[in-house]
Amino acid sequence: MSRFSIDIPAARSARAARCRHSRAARSRPQLRHLHDGGFSLLEVLVAFVILATVATALFRLFSGALANASAADDYSRAVLVAESALATAAATQPLRESTEAGSADNGRIEWTSRVAAYVPPDLPPELQGTTEAMPMRLYRVSVDVTFPSPSGGKRTYALATTRIGSKDAK
Repeated sequence: MSRFSIDIPAARSARAARCRHSRAARSRPQLRHLHDGGFSLLEVLVAFVILATVATALFRLFSGALANASAADDYSRAVLVAESALATAAATQPLRESTEAGSADNGRIEWTSRVAAYVPPDLPPELQGTTEAMPMRLYRVSVDVTFPSPSGGKRTYALATTRIGSKDAK
């Protein structure tokens, strides 16, 4: 055999192996190319479910925040009405025992103010007799404000203070 001679059966088997290998290599990129073209239906459905879950959580979060903001606004208005009614009742001169009622915010907020004689709790009897002889007395001025609750019921906010006034105010 010469240097350039080739064994025919060995060359045929090598060529056949190369052809088989090249056919398999050619078919793989075509399959991979078909799969890389887009998303499968299952992938799209899973992405949609994840998106819907996140959107639902965000909507609940924002609706809860809006409800809390509305409740805080109602509470702030009730506090303003209570402070105003308390200041008005406490500034009335001369102070005398009375009850007044009213509403604000087109009837959504209702208030009641009371001026009543005030006797401190646990006052010793000898001190109580001394206070009866004085021309001045303590009055308790209180205001109760009722306003709508976010759950549909009613909430109440109360403020109170004490003032000194004359006993014989008529």
